[in-house]
Formats: sequence, structure tokens, C-alpha cells
Amino acid sequence: MKILFDLFPLILFFISYKFAGSHQEAAHAMLNGHLSGLVSGGAIPASQAAIVVATIVGILATAAQVLYLLIRRKKVDGALWVSLVVFIVFGGMTIYFHDDDFIKWKPTIIYWALATAMLVAYRFFDKNLIRLAMEKQVQLPEHVWVRLHFMWITFWLVLGFINLFVAFVLFKADNDAWVNFKAFGVTGMMLLFFIAQAFYLSKHIKDEA
Repeated sequence: MKILFDLFPLILFFISYKFAGSHQEAAHAMLNGHLSGLVSGGAIPASQAAIVVATIVGILATAAQVLYLLIRRKKVDGALWVSLVVFIVFGGMTIYFHDDDFIKWKPTIIYWALATAMLVAYRFFDKNLIRLAMEKQVQLPEHVWVRLHFMWITFWLVLGFINLFVAFVLFKADNDAWVNFKAFGVTGMMLLFFIAQAFYLSKHIKDEA
């Protein structure tokens, strides 16, 4: 269930993008009918309709996640707060300027923000965020916790660069390809990383017996 909850904004972003793309005229008319007085130039081009609709849905979905947790009086993870703020800022610029470049930067900013937070926490506050998140489930030697922490930092940094390469080099001006990569490529890479991490940890988990 938690995986579905975490992927909720991404799933809705993908579905709404595909739906708006297949109904471009209706999406274009709806956006300009409601947002023409709120965006730069007073109109959103038809070519940007799908990404603008998906961005609006993504922002609302992320806000709904935060609101749900607050209503249930559950902790809102720092990563979710970062995602909401970055989504509002970069998504808002995509909507206002009807320019997809801003929303394409959003994943990279989030990945690099997570990497920076982990590095700062370790270097300046002597806190291993991965250990804090996982130590109740597994027992590991200290050097393994440190290595795991920096594996995650490296993963977030590399993933950020990959997103920029895909968005602005490999599939430049091809929003369909970037959205597909965001939905399936990034999810696949994260799954592979989790599997590799599981194999690595299996060699070092302490036997509590």
C-alpha cells in the first residue's frame, strides 16, 4: 500500500498526460477557458496542453497526499514536503509560462535535494538518514550503514543527471518519451537499485539469534 501511496502523484501525472494528449482539443479549450487570465501571454498553446494538465493534476495529487497525512495526524516525511514545494514552484512556472522545461527539472531538483540533505546530515550533524529509516528492520555493521548511506547519495545524484540527459538531450522536445521515462524508466531503475541493495545487505545482516 505504501508503494502505491508514494507513486500516487506519478500515476495520476502519467494518466492525465496521456488522457489530455489523446483529447488535445478539449484539454486546450478547457485550459484557456479557465486559465487564460492567469498565464503569461493570456493563452496556453495546444502543444503544451497535455503537460500543463498533467502538472496541475500532479500538484493536486501531491497536496492531497500531504493533506491526507495531516488529517490522519501522521508524520509527513521530509521528502514529501520537498516534493510538494518543488512541484508547486517548478510546476507553477510550467503552468504560468506554459513551458515544459521547468517541470522536466523538477525530478532532478528533488533527487539532488535528497542527496544534499543526506550529505549535510551526515557531515554536519553526524546522522545517517538511511540508518535512522532502516535500523528497526535490520541490524548491520557500522561500516555497512555508512557505505549504504553513500550508495543512496550517489544514486540520487546519478538519477538527477540521467533525468536531465533524457529530458534535454536524448529526448529533447519529445514530451511523450520523457513522460514514459519518468513513469517507467525511473521506476525501473529504482527497482533495480532496491534489488541490488537487498543482495548487498543479505551478506551483512547480523544474525540476531
